[in-house]
Parts: sequence; C-alpha cells; structure tokens
Amino acid sequence: MSDKKTFEENLQELETIVSRLETGDVALEDAIAEFQKGMLISKELQRTLKEAEETLVKVMQADGTEVEMDT
Repeated sequence: MSDKKTFEENLQELETIVSRLETGDVALEDAIAEFQKGMLISKELQRTLKEAEETLVKVMQADGTEVEMDT
C-alpha cells in the first residue's frame, strides 16, 4: 500500500499546522519543526498543482497525440 497522501490530505494537514501555529500556544522548537513540515507539504502541493496544470493544457488530437494548448 502506498504511503503517498492525496492532495486533499496534504492540504488538510497543512491547514492543521497553520491553525496550530496561529494560536501561538506552541513551543518555539515545536513551532520551527511544524513550520518546516508545513513548507515541505506546501512544496508537494505546489508540485501536484503544477503537474495537474500541465496535464490540463494538453489537448488530444484525433490520432491520439497530445498537443499543448496556447496559454
């Protein structure tokens, strides 16, 4: 079974981290660790969105080949 989280799971985890950090009730060391984890999740979310965008800008031609759309 894959340990890779879905986009939605990563987004929920990032939102949870942000909420914890916004409360200010986190020890400095924990806040730094949470921030770093949040940054990694954010980069993964950005990568996933970029891949999705690249997929969406392609159009299938009648012969099955893909052509990038003008953006």
